[in-house]
Amino acid sequence: MLLKDALNHFRNLESEATKKSEVRIYQKFIQVLTRLEDRDMSDDEVQSIEEALDAFDLNSTTTHSNRHWNKVFRQFEQFLKDTFSLTTKGYYTRLGMGLGASFGIVFGVVFFSDLERSLGISSGISIGMVIGLIIGRTLDSRAMASGRVI
Repeated sequence: MLLKDALNHFRNLESEATKKSEVRIYQKFIQVLTRLEDRDMSDDEVQSIEEALDAFDLNSTTTHSNRHWNKVFRQFEQFLKDTFSLTTKGYYTRLGMGLGASFGIVFGVVFFSDLERSLGISSGISIGMVIGLIIGRTLDSRAMASGRVI
């Protein structure tokens, strides 16, 4: 599927969508595909992106749920990251916050165990999320400076 065809497909889906969550995921696709079109890429790179879009079977006649489109978007985002080192805006921030919250729970249980358990866990989550936010923002700014953000 050509980039223009995929872009038109998602614009049609967006115009037919009734739920706000559907419109939001279609707009994500439209934004990424538009930025890919505007980017200077070689013919081989464009062809590999188009092959990836074909693999996702976007033109299937069955209606798909939001869960399906979110999954396809995450897979497409991962493909762009693995193949071309391209990330979407805020990618590392979201990743850092999630990992920070996860490690923050462990941090809170281990180091704040002398406090009440819920206070220790909540403190750990807060500290972990702040650290993850700082690291994620730093990585996002590096990616932006090197031109790897779409």
